[in-house]
Amino acid sequence: MTMPVNRSMPSCTVIPVLSYPDVRAAVTWLCHAFGFVERLRIGDHRAQLSFGDGAVVVTGGAVGAMDGGGHSVMLRVPDAGAHYERARLGGAQTSGPPSDHPYGERQYSAVDIGGHFWTFSQTITDVDPADWGGVPG
Repeated sequence: MTMPVNRSMPSCTVIPVLSYPDVRAAVTWLCHAFGFVERLRIGDHRAQLSFGDGAVVVTGGAVGAMDGGGHSVMLRVPDAGAHYERARLGGAQTSGPPSDHPYGERQYSAVDIGGHFWTFSQTITDVDPADWGGVPG
């Protein structure tokens, strides 16, 4: 499955999201100790790190309204609306229908039967991170 390009999103399809109390310290440590490369900084509360053809997102504090216990998984999908309907009909607890964001993504979140937090993201346009406040790493 080929996803559209959006400079505001990592190109991989599955993206773990890990929560740390201090995003800057976590980014510094992960880059130094594990060899990640900072791809994009989003204020002081979020960063995207690359490793080969993969990526992780580092975020501060709680993962979201449906807290995933400090971690979640983001999946890039070709059609967030259709995916949302499938998840809803399958019994997933969702955040509501997908909504559009200034960084070029249409997203919704859900909790699976094990209590794991997921975000599903569809690229709707290619957005330069500088247009919404992102800083390339």
